[in-house]
Amino acid sequence: MPASDTAGDTAGDTATLAFVESPVQLLNVLEWAHADRAGALTVVVLAPHDPMTRGQLRRMAELARDEGHTVRWEEARGGPTAPLRTIGGLTPQLRRARRIVIGDPFSRYVQLLLGLARARDLVVVDDGTATMEFISQLARGERLVRWHRYGSGRRPRDLLFAPFAATARRRLTPGPEDARRRRTVALFSSMPVEVPTGVQVRANDFAWTRGRFGPPRPTRTADIVGTSLVETGVVDADRYLEAVAALARTHGATRYFAHRRERPGKLRRLATETGLEVVRPDLPLELIARRGPIGRLILSFPSTVVHTLPLALQGTGVQVAVCDIDPAWLTANASPRAQGFLDDVTGTARDVRRLPPAQGDAAP
Repeated sequence: MPASDTAGDTAGDTATLAFVESPVQLLNVLEWAHADRAGALTVVVLAPHDPMTRGQLRRMAELARDEGHTVRWEEARGGPTAPLRTIGGLTPQLRRARRIVIGDPFSRYVQLLLGLARARDLVVVDDGTATMEFISQLARGERLVRWHRYGSGRRPRDLLFAPFAATARRRLTPGPEDARRRRTVALFSSMPVEVPTGVQVRANDFAWTRGRFGPPRPTRTADIVGTSLVETGVVDADRYLEAVAALARTHGATRYFAHRRERPGKLRRLATETGLEVVRPDLPLELIARRGPIGRLILSFPSTVVHTLPLALQGTGVQVAVCDIDPAWLTANASPRAQGFLDDVTGTARDVRRLPPAQGDAAP
């Protein structure tokens, strides 16, 4: 795919411009467009480096085009001049757009683009559990920091980017009720959040996913959903692998659906030590599960899927269970917010079965 593939961009609705950087963000843009009856819109993919993420994004882009949307693929990280080239190419559309839809308010790229946009209407669609932290920080008037980096200090480049981040936070804060041209902010989410005053909220029930795929055929075994908690430095790798092995033994799991950010070396070790079949999905798990076949029981650690899979699999008989994270599994470098945040993710999940921390043979 070329650096910028607009796929007939002139035919798209430039009044609504969506920015996505992950497959789940693009899925939730499609869910929002379906729920809001938004019609055709232009989706800008700010492509990351990670090969698995890129592969899933390409598949999601095909689905978006099938729905009549225009997709503009930008190699936004393809070298030192890529950001300037990307921003320069997008500026005319940013100036024309009346509504901006974003999937990751923590993204520096998105924050920079928000500073250039003139749109008065902003929509934030789910970026998984990060949405919970975004709403909390917005309500408290804090700077936007990803939960697993909270408390880790500010690096020099954070300080350089601080003015742009502050501008983005102001843009994401609703304007006063009596303003002549009031700025509106809406949230489209499946997460349990308490929004600040003035933010409009609409529940994402995955109606598009349920209408487009399935229902699936449940198997007689269990499946485990992987997380990137090791890759983000939150959970110790050895403890994580011990917990996965214990879950597989206890519940008769046969497959492990890898998170797109999990490292190949870790996955090879996991397959060897647990005997699980490692599956690297080509689409977000909500679509994979809905398409089937999928285990009668889906086991997960605290993550987005404990909130989204029960909605996507509604009425199928598939049960979702979440395994708590033992504080002893956390690394020395884990954010002070980590345990509380993970407990919130688990404790607020609806229609799931809660499991105690899985203990491996080597665990105390």
